[in-house]
Amino acid sequence: MDWNTLLSPKRLGSKGTLGPVTNEDRTQFQRDYDRIIFSSPFRRMQNKTQVFPLPEHIFVHNRLTHSLEVASVGRSLGNLLAEYLLSSHQNNPLILEIGTIVSTACLAHDLGNPPFGHSGEAAISNYFTKGAGQKFKNKLSEGEWKDFTFFDGNANAFRTLTHQFNGKREGGFALTYSTLASIVKYPFESVKATKPKFGFFQSDKENYYHIARELGITQREDGSFARHPLVYLVEAADDICYQIMDLEDAFKLGILTYDRIRKLFQNFFDSKRIAQFEATFKQVSDVNEQISYLRANVIGALIYQSIDIFKANYSSIMAGTFSGSLIDQLPEQQAKAMKEVQQISFSEVYAHRSVVEIEIAGYKIIGTLLEEFIDATTAPHEMYSKKILSLLPDQYKTGENSRYNKIQSVVDFVSGMTDVFALDLYRKIKGISLPGVV
Repeated sequence: MDWNTLLSPKRLGSKGTLGPVTNEDRTQFQRDYDRIIFSSPFRRMQNKTQVFPLPEHIFVHNRLTHSLEVASVGRSLGNLLAEYLLSSHQNNPLILEIGTIVSTACLAHDLGNPPFGHSGEAAISNYFTKGAGQKFKNKLSEGEWKDFTFFDGNANAFRTLTHQFNGKREGGFALTYSTLASIVKYPFESVKATKPKFGFFQSDKENYYHIARELGITQREDGSFARHPLVYLVEAADDICYQIMDLEDAFKLGILTYDRIRKLFQNFFDSKRIAQFEATFKQVSDVNEQISYLRANVIGALIYQSIDIFKANYSSIMAGTFSGSLIDQLPEQQAKAMKEVQQISFSEVYAHRSVVEIEIAGYKIIGTLLEEFIDATTAPHEMYSKKILSLLPDQYKTGENSRYNKIQSVVDFVSGMTDVFALDLYRKIKGISLPGVV
C-alpha cells in the first residue's frame, strides 16, 4: 500500500474530486473532525454508558468523554507517525494531516455503540439468537442474519457515518475516504466472521469496497481486505485509554484502593522512574492528583512504545500482512503490566455489581424495544403497530420492502438511543410510566 493513495481528500457521496482546501482556514480532514464534533450522534454519546452507571456526584467516563480522550491520544500517535514518514523522505503534503485523520477516526470510533455499556452489542445479538428475533432466521440470507446475530458497534459506526438515512444526503456524513477507512478495524463482512467482530453490514458493503479500492487497500484472496495502516493507531489509542482510564474510574468509585491502582500503574516503569514519581509525590499530596499523574505517565509511555512497534513492523503493516494489534507487541515489562491491568479489570471492575446491574437492564430494555418495533414492521397496518411505528423518527423510516431493511431500520433507531431515552421509552411502552402522570 502507498501513502499517495491511502491519503485522499475525496468524500463519500461527492460527485467530484476535492483537493486540499485553499484560501480557507481548514483542510478537508479538519472539516471531517468538525463534522463529527457538531453532529447529533456525537452529542448523544454524552448520555451513553462507557462502563459505569453515571453517578450523581462523582465523574466517570461516558462514551463522549472516552472518545475525546481517545482522539487526544490518537492525535499524538498520528503526529509521531507523520514525523517518522517525513524523515523517511515521504514527500506527500497530506502526511502532515495524519494526526487530524487519526484523531477524527478516534472521535467517531464509538458512534455506533448501543446504550448500556459494553453489553449493548450483546443485547442486540441476544434478541436474534435467543429472543423473539429467532423467528427471522429463515427469512434472511446468511449475511443478513449474521449482521444481526454478530452485531458489532464498529460496523454500526461505519454505517452511521456512511448510510443515507431517510431525508439525509448521499454519503451520510460525507467524510473523506481516508477518515472512513481508518475506523474499520475488521475489514470484512459478517459472513467471514467467526465471532461478533466485522467491519460493515451487507447494506454498507459496497460503500466500503468503493472506499478501499479508491485508497488502494490490499484485498486478500478470500475477499477480505487488509486494514488501512492508520487503523492500528486508532485501535492503539482506544486500547490505551479504556484499559487505563477504567482503572482511574474504579479508584474514584472506591472499587479499587489507592495502593492497588498505584502499584498497577508503577508496574509499567523501572525503579529509576518510580523514584522520580516518589520525589514528585512529596510535593503533590492529593491522592487523586497522584493517580492522575501516574495515569498520564503510563499513557505517554504507551504512546511512544506503540509508535516504536508500528515503525518496527512498518513493512508488514504496509504489505497488509501484520496481524494483531500494536498493544499485543509491547515490551516484556509493559506487556506483563498490561496483562495484570486486564485481569483485574475483568475480574473486579467489569464484574462489579453496579456494572452488571446496568448491563442486565440493558438486555431487558433493548430486547423489549427491538421486539415491539420489529414486530410492528411485520404487521404495519394493525392499529397497535401503527401507533408504535408513529414513534419511529422519520430518518429511520424506509420505503424498502425487504425484511432485512425493515429490521435494520429498527436496529438503527435502538442502537442510536441514549441510556435515558431508551429507559424512558421502555417504561412508556410497557405502561410503567405515562406523560403527565406521577
